[in-house]
Amino acid sequence: MGSGVPREPVVYTDKELLERHVDGDPDAFTELVHRHRDRLWAVALRTLGDREEASDALQDALISAYRAAHTFRGQAAVTTWLHRITVNACLDRARKAKSRRTYPMPEQERLETLLDPHESAEAPAERTDLRRELREALDKLPAEQRAALVLVDMQGYPVAEAASILETPVGTVKSRCARARARLLPLLRHLRPVPPGDAPVRNRAPGTPVPPPRDSGDAGAVRGGGTHS
Repeated sequence: MGSGVPREPVVYTDKELLERHVDGDPDAFTELVHRHRDRLWAVALRTLGDREEASDALQDALISAYRAAHTFRGQAAVTTWLHRITVNACLDRARKAKSRRTYPMPEQERLETLLDPHESAEAPAERTDLRRELREALDKLPAEQRAALVLVDMQGYPVAEAASILETPVGTVKSRCARARARLLPLLRHLRPVPPGDAPVRNRAPGTPVPPPRDSGDAGAVRGGGTHS
């Protein structure tokens, strides 16, 4: 007789799930997709900027991964392999789109300050505008620059891992990110929060004293930004 203690469910690694899929397990690939679909969807949506296009690209990518699972040799993590297939599917769609205008700009900076501004009372509306304008600005980038920027600045991948996903040298990924930031920042700089005390003073007569700030009662409060999405 058994001990009556329920057995713990077996948790397979990504690689084991892929191997089981190749061996004919009908549920293994579905489990693998459930683990990673949210990040794959985020990459597809931010790379293409259009929900329908991103959905189609992700579907193409998952079908490709399903069919090509037997070719996986383990040189990279399964997640890297899935992201690579997804990014390639997005780039294929982006390259077929109309050619986009680009703007050579000098400034280099990560997009963190644009993605997570200091929240204010109008934060929900402001973030909706920010996301819309960010999508429109991303759409102006060449596809390869956009893919690199999405992985590194928006998804938080280390440059080396992004290079593995894109099958591109690390230096190339760094260069693409730098060029993409230089193009984007001038288009989005107006959305960045102005630090207290830095706002320009207009229409004040020379010699007129600046009125003291009103005590709001929460001068010492710290407002936190959002997390990277």
